[in-house]
Amino acid sequence: MNRSEAEALLAGMTQSPSLLRHMKTVALVMEAYAKHVGENEEEWYVAGLLHDADYEAFPDQHPQVIVARLRQLGESRIANAIAAHYTKWNQPYETRLDQALLACDELTGFIVACSQVRPDGIAGLEVKSVVKKLKDKGFAAKVERDEVYQGAERLGVELTAHIGFIIHVLRPHAAELGI
Repeated sequence: MNRSEAEALLAGMTQSPSLLRHMKTVALVMEAYAKHVGENEEEWYVAGLLHDADYEAFPDQHPQVIVARLRQLGESRIANAIAAHYTKWNQPYETRLDQALLACDELTGFIVACSQVRPDGIAGLEVKSVVKKLKDKGFAAKVERDEVYQGAERLGVELTAHIGFIIHVLRPHAAELGI
């Protein structure tokens, strides 16, 4: 599946600007990680873009609807990664794609939240600020910190390096993403 096909699928399921932005930020981070580790950039981008595609339309069935659709389309690797992007779903993490999506989802959303409370957005956001905010359970309270920590561990990256990587990827896209 290419980006255009993924965007068409996404458009039929999601309208929320904030959810669309979240999926776009995760897609950009996933693409950068794929490039960094020598994996398929298009596949990783699409996995990031579609990981929450059914959340708005089918919240009680998330992620089963998008996973089933991707399997119908022959995209089993992307479907498996999306099925495993939350540890409490008890899905196996068989590929780097699976591990990366878990590692990038919650933390990317958290970093976007951190950038939104700064006057200069992501431009001046530092790793130490994100780490400090992670310790503040009242900030972005819906972000599950355990998912952030487990994601970095499963991907095999040190948390502060992971945070720095995500910030670095998102900075050039600050204007288009509104961060």
